[in-house]
Amino acid sequence: LSFAATTPVLADRKKYPNFFRTVPSDNAVNPAVVKFLNYYNWSRVGTLTQDVQRFSEVRNDLTNELEKADIQIADTESFSNDPCVNVKKLKDNDVRIIIGQFDENLAAKVFCCAYNLNMYGSKYQWIIPGWYQGNWWEQANSTNCTTKKLLTAMEGYISVDFEPLSAKQIKGISGRTPQEYEREYNREREQKGVEASKFHGFAYDGIWVIAKTLTRVMELLRHKERHDMYHNFTVDDREVGKMVLDVMNETNFFGVTGQVMFRNGERMGTIKFTQFQEGQEVKVGEYNAIADILDLINNTIRFQGVEPPKDRTFVRLQRRQINVPLYSILSTITILGMLMAGTFLFFNIKNRNHRLIKMSSPYMNNLIILGGLLSYASIFLFGLDGSFVSDKEFETLCTVRTWILIVGYTTAFGAMFAKTWRVHAIFKNVKMKKKIIKDQKLFIIVGGMLLIDLCILICWQIVDPLKRTVEEYSLEADPQGRDIAIRPFLEHCENTHMTIWLGIVYAYKGLLMLFGCFLAWETRNVSIPALNDSKYIGMSVYNVGIMCIIGAAVSFLTRDQPNVQFCIVALVIIFCSTITLCLVFVPKFITMRTNPDAATQNRRLKFTQNQKKEDSKTSTSVTSVNQANTSRLDGLQTDNHRLRMRITELDKELEEVTMQLQDTPEKTPYIKQNHYQDVNNILSIRNFTDGKDGEKSLKNHLEQKPQAQWGSMDPSRISRGPLEDINSPEHIQRRLSLQLPILHHAYLPSIGGVDASCSSPTSSPASSPHHRHMPPSYRVMVSGL
Repeated sequence: LSFAATTPVLADRKKYPNFFRTVPSDNAVNPAVVKFLNYYNWSRVGTLTQDVQRFSEVRNDLTNELEKADIQIADTESFSNDPCVNVKKLKDNDVRIIIGQFDENLAAKVFCCAYNLNMYGSKYQWIIPGWYQGNWWEQANSTNCTTKKLLTAMEGYISVDFEPLSAKQIKGISGRTPQEYEREYNREREQKGVEASKFHGFAYDGIWVIAKTLTRVMELLRHKERHDMYHNFTVDDREVGKMVLDVMNETNFFGVTGQVMFRNGERMGTIKFTQFQEGQEVKVGEYNAIADILDLINNTIRFQGVEPPKDRTFVRLQRRQINVPLYSILSTITILGMLMAGTFLFFNIKNRNHRLIKMSSPYMNNLIILGGLLSYASIFLFGLDGSFVSDKEFETLCTVRTWILIVGYTTAFGAMFAKTWRVHAIFKNVKMKKKIIKDQKLFIIVGGMLLIDLCILICWQIVDPLKRTVEEYSLEADPQGRDIAIRPFLEHCENTHMTIWLGIVYAYKGLLMLFGCFLAWETRNVSIPALNDSKYIGMSVYNVGIMCIIGAAVSFLTRDQPNVQFCIVALVIIFCSTITLCLVFVPKFITMRTNPDAATQNRRLKFTQNQKKEDSKTSTSVTSVNQANTSRLDGLQTDNHRLRMRITELDKELEEVTMQLQDTPEKTPYIKQNHYQDVNNILSIRNFTDGKDGEKSLKNHLEQKPQAQWGSMDPSRISRGPLEDINSPEHIQRRLSLQLPILHHAYLPSIGGVDASCSSPTSSPASSPHHRHMPPSYRVMVSGL
């Protein structure tokens, strides 16, 4: 029986079957430590052990106890002399609860390292042996830390050791309470001048264990002898030894060290917990191994923070989401843009038969508005994330918003592209042939672009659909200073071959955009009152192209910043859609409000500078004539405009008379003949007003044709019937030349139409001498729209 041997090695019953001890083993503290950990719900710890057998045995037993209690051992470190490297590893592994097994000499080094690594305070809890000598830190001289630093790092540590004397005021087997025994022991010790030992109570209880064991064994022997029928009772040493072991295992009494009991030779004692508070050890609780109860003294444990330390850095997942105020602001702006687009759509539909709107292809304008509305609508979808919708709905959202944005972009940009292509095709026609490009052909172009988009999107959806993926970022400190770490995460719409699909879409849209910008540049100087939005369409193509390139690049670079990314994408969409719609419809709206008849007032075409250069290269002589007559032509433009207005009025009257003649065949041929003669004279006026001699040539012509001839009859025409003469091919072609509803029916010199120098609308431009000698820049359209 030992009262001071605490080494765990002696607990091996195979090697030491007859060994008992009244002092608890070093391993006896491990169940108490596990109980203490469970009390504070600490399920993750780390161990730091001095590399000697005594501490290694304790650590091995502690590991088994922790595994039984389902407590995770995050890291196990052992050291011989310098613990700083091992302490650093514990910190790197985010160990907050550290169970140490080392003597007091190395304890100072450990806490010095902890101080240097900032592993103390409210975030950490150290649990170390409690059998160190008093003020052990003052004798430590092997560290670079001052006593103040050591005390700072040591503040709040928990020490665990067996209880040398019971705190219960109960009289034990000796007839004394533990307190009475301690006073008597100290008095006797002081009289004899003997130093105190913390094992004296275990020695005292050990004497009582031996006394009670021997007494009990002798009682058993006398009892057997008394009941032996042959009265020759004998017993050998082995039997006596077995009786002693049995009685020792049955020992159970209250001594000065508490309840004395053995389990497989190990003392089931009481373990005390103390805490280092402001430079001194304070008892905060005890663990009764017999009852397996942890009893902590109320309000004695003081942690550095407002609550016990956490056993790990609790990571709180935080979604990087769109800021609600930002989403609200951009959504409000988007709604205003959609209201503006709706206003333009109403304006375009309402005035679709007006010449100003009709000449600019109102149906194509409707497509531009529809594409803008779809682009606006995608902004609402891009601002939604997992905080508003479920995971499954988010995956659906990924597909829907991609489709809406791509289709909306293609619809709007395709319509602008088609209109720009038509202008380019007309005014860059080098063969000078009449070009008839109707809206149906433009719809086919836009439909083809949409068909390509649908093919790409359908293949994308079938082969490799978009799915919700979560990207986690590095830990961040809690902005409120709490003992938690923030791990931001962001939801993305991705698939396996995202780069390939984006490359296909970007390549297709990029080529289309480049071609659109090229067409816009080629037609940059075209200004056609009849095609009153060609210049603005070109500006819109530039706007969309440049902003989409910038938006795509910046959006990719701000992928991990959802607020910035959403703001940029939304602003790019809003800017492109709003500017495009305003460029296309605001000029029309202003013109309709201020000058509704502007579409019929100016018919003169302004050719591009490139076309002028091409024409000048064909005839250097014509160029010199142009330069000489420029000033003279400017003076005649006023008269030219006045005469044109008169021609327009005569056109209207001529059409009314022609329709009346067609409806009233009983009219005399004389009236019709006068009418036809008037037509020829009117056309002659056109020819002279458009010639380079202008008003002078007109006067000479009028002098040669007396007024009486205006109503003279052509005998060759009298013989024809009324309807036959009116519907002759010559007159039908004349009427068509006078009624040009849209641009592609106009007879323009640049596309082989009637020139102002021709003698009649049906004559050939090539046969007219004026056509050969008139500079191209002075040719004008003569027919009213």
